[in-house]
Amino acid sequence: MPSSNHFSRRQFLKAVGLTTAAAPFITSRLFAQSAPPVLRHASFGVGGMGWSDLTQFSSHPQFQLVAMCDVDTHRSEAARKKFPQARFYQDWRELLDREAGNIDSVNVATPDHMHAPIAVSAMQLGKHVYGQKPLAHDLHEVRRMTEIAREKRLITQMGIQIHSAAAYRVAVRMLQDGAIGQIKEVHSWCFKSWGDTAPLPQRQDPVPATLNWDLWLGVCARRPFIGEGYYHPENWRKRLDFGTGTFGDMGCHIFDPVFKALELTAPTSVRSEGVAPNEWNWALNSTIHYQFPGTKYTAERVLPVTWYDGEAKPPAEIIALLEGDKPPMTGSIFVGTAGTLLLPHVSKPVLYPDAKFQNYEYPNLSEVDHWGSFIDACLGRGQTSAHFGYAGPLTEAVLLGGVASRFPHTTLKWNTAKLRFDSRKANRYVRRSYRRGWRVKGLG
Repeated sequence: MPSSNHFSRRQFLKAVGLTTAAAPFITSRLFAQSAPPVLRHASFGVGGMGWSDLTQFSSHPQFQLVAMCDVDTHRSEAARKKFPQARFYQDWRELLDREAGNIDSVNVATPDHMHAPIAVSAMQLGKHVYGQKPLAHDLHEVRRMTEIAREKRLITQMGIQIHSAAAYRVAVRMLQDGAIGQIKEVHSWCFKSWGDTAPLPQRQDPVPATLNWDLWLGVCARRPFIGEGYYHPENWRKRLDFGTGTFGDMGCHIFDPVFKALELTAPTSVRSEGVAPNEWNWALNSTIHYQFPGTKYTAERVLPVTWYDGEAKPPAEIIALLEGDKPPMTGSIFVGTAGTLLLPHVSKPVLYPDAKFQNYEYPNLSEVDHWGSFIDACLGRGQTSAHFGYAGPLTEAVLLGGVASRFPHTTLKWNTAKLRFDSRKANRYVRRSYRRGWRVKGLG
């Protein structure tokens, strides 16, 4: 691989500008053929979920991994061994610069803070995108990703694979079929606690020889490396600048069937009853109350939805609707006018009261290949179900909860059309600035 010293940010920006004009041709080339032989793909972040995504993609007979990128040569060892024919890069900008004409699609499985810069840059080049959840770190980033995907008519999919699982699809069908009547309220929770109450350690540790720390920081401000997994690779989700806490990690999964089944749009207000994060890290527990406009599946004009994580849980009167059954560690409870539906994560939904629903016939739905449907759609066969037009608003709702957690016991009204709160202080967290030299047009 050519040395990254021969590549400049100016070269990358020039490449984006020049190739954007060719993007419609690149995209249409896929659809101009009735049966394209392969989808030429590049992967960004190939450890952790990136490795999982690559394993799934590679099971498709029409998938070809052309290139991969990871800032850590140690974390990428397994992927480089499994796909020796794929060219390897540590700098994502270099990959896009050199491989733009050789790839049709990408997947992004980096820490949250780099989702949007990489995905938007790829979309500007006309590439289809499979992006891990949450779609991005900040609200403005998510909105731009949604808009660009629509404007360029790109195939997209967010990595909420459980969206395609039979259990979640069955729950959606049951709720839309009116199994428990109109929905009055929803409570969703997760036991995880991606937070930290401790102050930032005042030390600087040696950067591992395999890690390019500057590339890992990407659009975020420079800072000393701290070892023992403080940032990389384990605990970045806890850190405000890089992750989105427990809600960002799991909210897109757990809220997904709520959004899908009830056809929710943007909430009108959000309120946190938990502890605010400190200067560096997300809090350990959260309770976030939403008000959503009602839909044809809800009982009232406003639907209350509440999220809990860490040690926070739904109130006793809601748990009592499970008739003594112990609630799962993660899941949702839908309270309807004619019953209650418990949706564990990930398992078959359960209806209450048991006596009323003991003879209920569950819909029979099969599993859908979440990764394979993305590849098929890129090749002109079918559509994705978690495209950015759906996943964008879902992610925005989740990220609103993160902003609200910074202002405990304060109801924030949300204007989704203007992408603004009714609070100047809260609006500071809608869009962040990228560090100098790392700006991506239309984002930071």
